[in-house]
Amino acid sequence: MSVESKQDAGAELPPHVPLHEYYPADEEREGYVMDLFDRTAKYYDTVEGLFLNGGLLYRRLSMKFAGVKPGMKVLDVATGTGAVYRGAARLVGPEGRVFGVDPSAGMLAESRKGHDGPLARGFAQALPFKSDFFDFVTMGIALRHVPDLHAAFSEYYRVLKPGGQLWILESHVPKSKVGHALTKFVWAKVIPGMTLLSTGSRDAKLLMDYYWDTIDKCVEPRQIVDALGQVGFDQARSNLIVPGAFLEYRSRKRP
Repeated sequence: MSVESKQDAGAELPPHVPLHEYYPADEEREGYVMDLFDRTAKYYDTVEGLFLNGGLLYRRLSMKFAGVKPGMKVLDVATGTGAVYRGAARLVGPEGRVFGVDPSAGMLAESRKGHDGPLARGFAQALPFKSDFFDFVTMGIALRHVPDLHAAFSEYYRVLKPGGQLWILESHVPKSKVGHALTKFVWAKVIPGMTLLSTGSRDAKLLMDYYWDTIDKCVEPRQIVDALGQVGFDQARSNLIVPGAFLEYRSRKRP
């Protein structure tokens, strides 16, 4: 890695601009997000059901194509209620192990209802695991909620074994005016409205409102790919899966 890249990797890279309509000061962002996820954890699987749980099957198939195999040790960062975790557990089989980590105590409590595997409270930018331990690190639809992409990616690189794989699933917003308008209509109007109707919770609707704003204001995919390379990842790339829905990032730790 060049001197310039190391300097770039040391600079903080927030995933999106501050959203002061939700929290008045930048230093309040982390506490706001934590509290919001804690309050809405019990509704999260209901929201997933609005999409007929199609995302669960997609995540499992994507991880299989990305290289998750029986016997691997996998870390699922921001595991939430365990959507990615459960898919990875099926792929690694009884001879493998999947670890989940999430900063939200509420999300971890919901996740424990679905499985009894190892779960830990922790943050992407300060993972509570030893170095060179995992064969595969995953993160599903949560990258926008870390405070610093460089810090998170540095931790992913640290805990992966040499040659280990990284797979991140994120939301996608088309650049075209029509594509952006359609995506905004679905994410900013339809999904929050359906969430309120199905859960009766204004907090759950607020979470979906916040989701859209973080998706819409997220840094460009090129910046995310560059940030992966700056901390040392090899073969970093993004793949558009479903316009207006899914985008994935794949990379590996240098052997």
